[in-house]
Amino acid sequence: QVLLVESGGGLVQVGGSLRLSCTASRRTFSSYAMGWFRQTPGKDREFVASISRSGGSTYYGDSVKGRFIIARDNDLNTVYLQMNNLKPEDTAVYYCAADTSPLRVSTQEGDYDLWGQGTQVTVAS
Repeated sequence: QVLLVESGGGLVQVGGSLRLSCTASRRTFSSYAMGWFRQTPGKDREFVASISRSGGSTYYGDSVKGRFIIARDNDLNTVYLQMNNLKPEDTAVYYCAADTSPLRVSTQEGDYDLWGQGTQVTVAS
């Protein structure tokens, strides 16, 4: 079983930046497409960003395009989410996820089968 552990969440002011990290417990990390999702109470989990196994392809949700950057370091078994120009509506629990299917880079929550525990991001206005 691969464990995903997120870190880097916290409290930040509007317009500030945070970088989230998600580290996998096994070196098979490089075989997985990775994604970031977020969720606020009472709402469905929202797609934020995803990245291919090599890092050569990335996708973003409309609400974060131009502000967030997803990247990965396969040598460190880690995927990152650089969040810039943060807004109050970015406040959520952020989850990283792994898609063990080798053939896609999905934006759909249901395609991801491994999940981290989540890290809280709060943007104060």
